[in-house]
Amino acid sequence: MNIVFVLLIDWKFLRPEYIFGGQVLERTPAGITILYLLGLLLLLIFIGVFLLETIRRPRLTAEGSVPPRVAKRLTVNIANRSIFVWQIFFVIAAFAVFGFHVYWTKYADEENDQFQALAYKDLRRRRTSAADLRGWILDRTGKLDASLAYYKLSHNGGLDRAYPLDREMAHLFGTERGTPGLERSLFSKTSGPAPEAWDILFKYREPEPVNKDVRLTIDRQLQQFVAKQLEGKKGAIVVLNPQTGDVLAMYSNPSYSLDDVRTLDGYLRLESDKANQPLLSRATRQFYPPGSTFKTLTMVSAFRAGKQDALFPDLPSTADPPCYTPFKGSRPICDAGGSCEICSTDVPLREAFKVSSNQYFAQLANYLGRERMAETARQFGIATVDEPKDALVQGFFPQVWNTSSERIANSLSPRQSTMVVGKSLTLYDFGLEGMGQGLASQMTPFQMALIAAGAGNLKGQLIKPKIEADLPPQPFSQILSPQQAAMVREIMSTVTEEPGGTGGRVRAILSGTGIAAGGKTGTAEQDNVPVYDEDGRRKFTIVKKTGKNGEVIEEKKYITRDRTDGWFISIAPLENPQVAIAVVVEDIGSRFGGGTAAPIAAEVILKARELGLLGDKYTPKPAATKPKAKKR
Repeated sequence: MNIVFVLLIDWKFLRPEYIFGGQVLERTPAGITILYLLGLLLLLIFIGVFLLETIRRPRLTAEGSVPPRVAKRLTVNIANRSIFVWQIFFVIAAFAVFGFHVYWTKYADEENDQFQALAYKDLRRRRTSAADLRGWILDRTGKLDASLAYYKLSHNGGLDRAYPLDREMAHLFGTERGTPGLERSLFSKTSGPAPEAWDILFKYREPEPVNKDVRLTIDRQLQQFVAKQLEGKKGAIVVLNPQTGDVLAMYSNPSYSLDDVRTLDGYLRLESDKANQPLLSRATRQFYPPGSTFKTLTMVSAFRAGKQDALFPDLPSTADPPCYTPFKGSRPICDAGGSCEICSTDVPLREAFKVSSNQYFAQLANYLGRERMAETARQFGIATVDEPKDALVQGFFPQVWNTSSERIANSLSPRQSTMVVGKSLTLYDFGLEGMGQGLASQMTPFQMALIAAGAGNLKGQLIKPKIEADLPPQPFSQILSPQQAAMVREIMSTVTEEPGGTGGRVRAILSGTGIAAGGKTGTAEQDNVPVYDEDGRRKFTIVKKTGKNGEVIEEKKYITRDRTDGWFISIAPLENPQVAIAVVVEDIGSRFGGGTAAPIAAEVILKARELGLLGDKYTPKPAATKPKAKKR
């Protein structure tokens, strides 16, 4: 009867998950693990004590007077030897059991087919696997059909990561090798090491969180569109919202397929392509001379100093046409093509900006002085250095990003743009910087988009760019007062909206939309650009020289060439800018930024209007459908 009673008892109440609350099913294996470790520890202690006792055992009186051969036959020694053998056996058995435990914990996942086949039944394993899966990456709409990265079933029933915008998002998502992109930084583990069995058994733990989906500020359709604009070209496009800092689109061409970098061979092949550099994000990590687009920063600096009404009627050069000569014996600084756009009258800043006068802005930079220009540059996130050699060693600038974690900012970090302001620079050199040439050449397209965004913000602030849609805006600096910012935007509109402006193509493309835009064109020359052959190797020639002793020495001389790049930065719509755009197109030949980069920016504005990114006022209304004729 008693046996029947015992069998009827539900002994499961003694299981650890019932004893400790029942919230975590992992407590059963955790408790068993602790019992196993305690038993193993107790066994090792006993074995150690017995070994020590065997070694330290005092010899009996009888043992001391008998020969060693006889002593071995004594009962006490026979017993000790037997115990010693069993001790060794237990040590080996303990290590065997422990090794078995280690095998199933550490190595069976990769080596044992049966373990892999049955692993799905393990609750803890299912939770760990789910935690390792990355969430979906959605565009700014948050719609599943507009996702940027998701999982799909493979032909063998597994899960494969899929990227609808494979090439368009490659530089943002990054690779599993080299510098991490959003794919690695958004879903990196931030927690510490896995909890020990003791913590699982005696401390309540919530289930491990599964990686959540992430919504980006990127607009999927706009990202596709900007990539289309650079087909067959080298360059970059950056589109920001100057009021919130949202990165709406950012693309660099040439790009690459994320499938190409899944293998080491594919990655190395892309890395070795020095002529096209597909792995390089030209948007954030390629330096360019900004050309006349940099005059926007010089103009902002004048407003900050209260010198926006400066006039320069006296041109100290006697050249024909007259140009600006910073000091006696200096080379002159003339307008494009050796012309003089501002020679006839005392031209104000507004007119000089519209026609992009080089000599006006060279004079303005020297008039403002290096400290004022440097202070403005720092407000835009540009590092100021004393010597040209310091410009290339500033590293990266993750602090400009508004992100939820430091690792995300590091993965998107742009190269630090720089401006040389040291006292060793001549007035000629600094004048060139003021107009966007010379030592102002350390600018990224991302940095120039920030300059446009600072001018486009209604409060006169530079808002930190952000890629995570759910973060609130965060200001980086106060560039101008709201009134000054409005005046700067009005001057920028002269480039695109007034006759004679260098960005007239923008007005023609936006005609009929009611959208007024502002901007600044730029045409920048680069010297000593490397030349590559079809295999991606730098071209060179062999130059023969005569040595000190009359011997002939052959030296390798790399071939270089000059290159012209087209620029345009823009804001729209003018009364409440919702997009700030920077476009750079490499190697435009004898053309200008107004005819190459500016039309691309205008098309981007049109696309943003179509997608509703410029506000309800400019969103195209659906065409009214004619009512069907009623049947009689």
